Amino acid sequence: MIKKIYIDTSIVGGYFDDEFSNDTQALFKRLENKEIIFMISSVLQQELQKAPDNVRKLLDKYNTDCFEYIELTKEAIDLAYKYIDEKVVGKTSADDCRHIALATINKADVLVSWNFKHIVNLDRIKGYNGVNLKYGYSVMEIRTPKELLNYDK
Repeated sequence: MIKKIYIDTSIVGGYFDDEFSNDTQALFKRLENKEIIFMISSVLQQELQKAPDNVRKLLDKYNTDCFEYIELTKEAIDLAYKYIDEKVVGKTSADDCRHIALATINKADVLVSWNFKHIVNLDRIKGYNGVNLKYGYSVMEIRTPKELLNYDK
């Protein structure tokens, strides 16, 4: 079964970043080989509008069947604010919370990010998942692309 991987904006930018490009491009190669599907959201698209041209246009190089598009909903906004209310992160991390909420509600197999401060951080992951369980949602696997190079092979 093809795994659904929710990506945040750091993944798209990481494709071109010297530190993260090798692992990120390897993840995109798995996308090209149809081993995985990227879940992309309206939050990602909104954030990409502020990115440099090469980052903004990267996803356009791939067929639409490589992606599952997710629209931001009231349920996701409410869950995102629960992360903030429960002090997992502060208000300035609202978009990061929306990514986590969208991945959780839409049952992504894993959320992948290079955002170590607000997302791929053990204390934060425990916090997000504690809130998820408290409000009846499943736990969310949160990893870096490096951890997914051999995922489900």
